[in-house]
Amino acid sequence: MAEVIDAHHHLWRYTEAEFGWISPEIKMLRRDFLPAELGCAMAKAGVDGAVVVQACENLEETKWLLQCAEENPWIRGVVGWAPLLEGDVAEVLREFAGAKKLKGIRYVVQAEADDFILREDFNAGVASLLGTGLVYDILIFERHLANTVEFVRRHPEQRFVLDHVAKPKIRAGELEPWRRNLFALAESGNVSCKISGMVTEADWDAWTPAGLRPYLDAALEAFGPERLMAGSDWPVCLLASGYGRWWETVREWIEALSAGERDAILGGTAARVYGLERS
Repeated sequence: MAEVIDAHHHLWRYTEAEFGWISPEIKMLRRDFLPAELGCAMAKAGVDGAVVVQACENLEETKWLLQCAEENPWIRGVVGWAPLLEGDVAEVLREFAGAKKLKGIRYVVQAEADDFILREDFNAGVASLLGTGLVYDILIFERHLANTVEFVRRHPEQRFVLDHVAKPKIRAGELEPWRRNLFALAESGNVSCKISGMVTEADWDAWTPAGLRPYLDAALEAFGPERLMAGSDWPVCLLASGYGRWWETVREWIEALSAGERDAILGGTAARVYGLERS
């Protein structure tokens, strides 16, 4: 039986210093979110495994997430952080060479200028991932998409995963230019895409599955099920949706697809792209 994999979630021990991005408007996130809590939510939602993604920009968090993964077999992989703008990033990555559950690296580009992703030093850092087997997770807003198309073309052998379908302007109901640029990005076959982080780009209190469907359908058309993976973005998703409700939304959306296509989106794509092993 195909496994269901939550391809994107976070864990943290909250401190104001490390989580300055958690503003007063989202103060409900100002607490610890640890494996036991997520494990219970996953069991209720019929989710078998998960990929935990960095939320802090330091190596200490990456080490802690790897420890959590060792202690909780259902955490199948870790997408950590690395100092990609520093010249010794390759040496830093060698420190993690024995960490079997380190599957990817993410650098928070969404907070940067539109052209940051084309910077020479950043691209040199991403290039250092080649040969490590690590995926690079792309975290951007839709305004970064056009430059991201050029960015991935510079790294044709690197595997990429686009987080949160590049955060389209769902709340405003805008499809373009996000849709056009998403299709351009999908032309690069080394890019996969996460169906995640969407409810928090919509109206937190009034979003509906129907309102998300144009964006979900565009991602499906652009990437196909073999390059799509579902993730919750827990606990950030809690601002707009319970964990179970999100998975119900995804399952309802893919109901008309074939069994093989559903299996790919719910777990097969994540397992293949990240190289996840069953617990």
